[in-house]
Amino acid sequence: MGSCCGPSRAVDAGGGESTGGPDRTGRQGAASTALVERLAARAPGQLPFIGLPGGEFRMGSDDPEAYPEDGEGPVRAVGVSPFAIGATTVTVAEFAAFVLETGYRTDAELHGSSLVFAGLLPPNVRARCPAVVETPWWRQVEGATWCRPEGPTSSAEDRDDHPVTHVSHRDALAYAGWVGGRLPTETEWEYAARGGLDQQPFPWGELMEPEGAPRMQTFHGTFPHEPTAPVGTVPADAFPPNAFGLHNMTGNVWEWTAAPGAAADDPPVLRGGSYLCHASYCRRYRTSARTAATADTSLGHTGFRLAVAGH
Repeated sequence: MGSCCGPSRAVDAGGGESTGGPDRTGRQGAASTALVERLAARAPGQLPFIGLPGGEFRMGSDDPEAYPEDGEGPVRAVGVSPFAIGATTVTVAEFAAFVLETGYRTDAELHGSSLVFAGLLPPNVRARCPAVVETPWWRQVEGATWCRPEGPTSSAEDRDDHPVTHVSHRDALAYAGWVGGRLPTETEWEYAARGGLDQQPFPWGELMEPEGAPRMQTFHGTFPHEPTAPVGTVPADAFPPNAFGLHNMTGNVWEWTAAPGAAADDPPVLRGGSYLCHASYCRRYRTSARTAATADTSLGHTGFRLAVAGH
């Protein structure tokens, strides 16, 4: 799969490995603790899940807009057992509740850095942050984490209802285990994203912007330096849901899935596209689109939603 959607830490970004064992818990600094407490206080008492009946659907795409090299095709009939899936991605506030109770430290915190879209950084910060060679709009920012998305001087204070980002696949699995859930498989994710529609590119149908109105958060303007609309995440339920009641299955943030690629050692797969998708270089804001990254990779446009068996 192509890497334009988000580089992997070890392969492209040159991120340093954490030293010693993976100490996943530890005391936060005073300022961080206060921020985590404020964010956690805004978490709902219960995660919103939607029960789905399962059944057979046509997975994948042979459309000219698809990327065969990503493994989108061929179109094939697959079956899905009943399951439930999050109505939204896990939010910053919900992840904060997990961190507050467990003291969990994410891969971004262990590594000391994470990948941020350059356009979100102040010029003085952007100038001193290393760029990813093949995708220079990504910068490796020291201190960028789930609660400080653009580095130490930033804060997720006003983004408590946005998808949590800068979380790796391993972080997503840790959160899922804490709440007694799991990540959806690729098949479950695509079945849910399609909302009962057959072979439509978007969760609502054929047109990207029905009646001229955006239905998902993607990049508008000339990518990557000339946006004509705000860039970044929006609330997890910002746009109307699909027919299954699921919000933002495309756009906003890429979502980790449970399924590996074709081989057991392939990196985990992400689905759904993000706020950086743009037709000029990446049309992966469709229900069948895929990309992948190493399990320890954290990015400013990547999050997750949960699933549970049955409904």
